[in-house]
Amino acid sequence: MGTERTFPKGLTSASPRERCEYFRRIAIAHPVLVETDRALKLALTQSRPGSIVIVLGPAGVGKTTVLEHAENWMMERELAAMSAALGKVPVIRIEAVSDGLVQFSWRDFYRRTLIALDEPLVSRKLDPRSLQGIQQEGVRRFARRHASSGDLRYALELAYRHRQVEACLIDEAHHLAKVASGRRLLDQMDTIKSLANLTGVTHVLVGSYSLLDLANLSGQLSRRSTLIHFRRYRGDNVADVQAFKRAVFSFQRQLPLADEPDLLASFEYLMIHSAGCVGNLKDWLTRALEEAVSEGESLGLEHLERTALSLPQCRSISSEAADGERRMIPDESALEALAGLCGVTPASRERKPSTKSTSSRRPGSRNPNRDPVGT
Repeated sequence: MGTERTFPKGLTSASPRERCEYFRRIAIAHPVLVETDRALKLALTQSRPGSIVIVLGPAGVGKTTVLEHAENWMMERELAAMSAALGKVPVIRIEAVSDGLVQFSWRDFYRRTLIALDEPLVSRKLDPRSLQGIQQEGVRRFARRHASSGDLRYALELAYRHRQVEACLIDEAHHLAKVASGRRLLDQMDTIKSLANLTGVTHVLVGSYSLLDLANLSGQLSRRSTLIHFRRYRGDNVADVQAFKRAVFSFQRQLPLADEPDLLASFEYLMIHSAGCVGNLKDWLTRALEEAVSEGESLGLEHLERTALSLPQCRSISSEAADGERRMIPDESALEALAGLCGVTPASRERKPSTKSTSSRRPGSRNPNRDPVGT
């Protein structure tokens, strides 16, 4: 590991706010992040238009960071095309909002997406097809109303085409699962599927492991979807331990403090209370740094202990991660069940050949042996 600290010179004498803001903007590349980033870019370039890509993982693993990377990468890739067509918006990134209602609001989703596309007069959008058959005297009354969900959906389809959108990145997409009944779960994904299919825009859904409940609702959805697992680091994997240590050391080098803290000395404590997620680690170190600089001290174990997530919070994150990992990595019994559905007997269950030698003699023939001789 290097010996040079990497933050700008003179930053240690800056104000506490400037130092914390610098560290808050820091992002490091680590193996699982790089792997997930590569898989997402591959899906965006090689999947057919109108596909659905699902990126899922535990809380605080860094999913939003991957989305930001993908957005910046697509914008840079399309700079020449955007210069030629000034109205082109190759990618948009939005968040699926949960406002405490019983079910997810598609009207709010359409409205937010249109705003992200800088569409004017969003609340006044009308589907011209709905005006057919309206008598002349009723047009004014009809036009004064606010746009309905259907109006906004049609306006979004047109905006996708006119803006030449290639991908819509949806963060916190697990909020789509907020529905009033189990039957409507399939309706939620069918809405996304039809929107992607009609417009040719690839939709990337990013969220927690509960997205698995949406991805596996039907064969049609499974066929059109690409699953990308953004996993955490585990302490029972030697490679994961080394990668997480390197991440800790990288953050340690970036802390704008006069005295560099020894975070590696508390490595196990950091891994347990971050649930092996680099995003959680970064947020935690940011809180600890803010407390340390406000007190005019170097960052120590006492700052980490005071700003760590509580044990119930850590247990909740780790339990959800472990359950999601089990669902993403099926065991042998799941493979055998799938083979049974396909009418295939797995090799492990095939009848082994008998070790007894078989004879080619005709029925009724004597076994070869010696006849008795003498008396």
